[in-house]
Amino acid sequence: MRVLVTGAAGFIGFHLCRRLLRDGHDVTGYDGFTPYYDVGLKRDRARSLGGHERFDMVEAMLEDHPRLIETARRVGPEIIVHLAAQAGVRYSIENPRAYADANLTGSFNVLEAAREVKPRHLLLASTSSVYGANEAMPFRETDAVAHPLTLYAATKTAMEVMSHAYAQLFDLPTTCFRFFTVYGPWGRPDMALFRFVEAILADRPIDVYGEGRMKRDFTYVDDLVEAIVRLCDVVPAAGRPVEVEGGADSLSPVGPHRVVNIAGGEPVELLRFVDTVEQAVGRPALRNLLPMQPGDVRETFADHRLLKALTGYRPATPIEVGVPAFVEWYLRRHRL
Repeated sequence: MRVLVTGAAGFIGFHLCRRLLRDGHDVTGYDGFTPYYDVGLKRDRARSLGGHERFDMVEAMLEDHPRLIETARRVGPEIIVHLAAQAGVRYSIENPRAYADANLTGSFNVLEAAREVKPRHLLLASTSSVYGANEAMPFRETDAVAHPLTLYAATKTAMEVMSHAYAQLFDLPTTCFRFFTVYGPWGRPDMALFRFVEAILADRPIDVYGEGRMKRDFTYVDDLVEAIVRLCDVVPAAGRPVEVEGGADSLSPVGPHRVVNIAGGEPVELLRFVDTVEQAVGRPALRNLLPMQPGDVRETFADHRLLKALTGYRPATPIEVGVPAFVEWYLRRHRL
């Protein structure tokens, strides 16, 4: 297939492109190489992909609507996977405009491009943060998401709602998948695992928020990519919901639009996660236990039954396997 992936130099985009290329697809990446974190890491990811004859990288911003449209017309993608976004829950408090530009305007431009080239399937990356103040566990795709706790979550919710309108108005088959704390090799430097390993190796204390009692539904990046690849072939069709044992399909009643959690449904307490990092690094951490930060939630816990019904798969890599894989990559990258 011909696949257009936005955010191809990002953490998840890089892994997805690599998998798609390995599976024999023609992949065009689209990325703005923004300086939210180390651009050198993004360049290294892109270089790793650039040697493949079936891969092409377009360096441009999502906000550049003419360039995005031109790229989509040239590629004629059968699949569009929109991963590019301004990420980070806490950074949205410091720099909200970046989220409005990338996540609202940028996603609107992607929808307009899809409207014109009409791919077989449009897939959009959302986040568990949309569940916001919801207290019922596990989080189900059919839960209301009207109470976001950060602007980041609000922009992702808005993207989901905009994509539903496009799916219904223009018969554009669309799947929004919600990520849950993705980690693994080539991960982002602003995320907890990267910061923990970096600090432990430098004999600096690590900040453990919520006194370490928070829980997260961690998802290893290879598992996430496997789920995305499988979902590419599960094209929503209006009026054709799937049977979900003990649950319900999130398929829209008026258009080919679906929302899917991608996670294993096994929350891990942060203190256990830190223990696992210490074991993988081979030395103890200096723990600075702190209260929760604004925008944080006490727990994330995904209902994975819809993903399993659609694909026959759910993420299952334990942190005892995934964390050492990240540490091995980190040590190799930094020649330690």
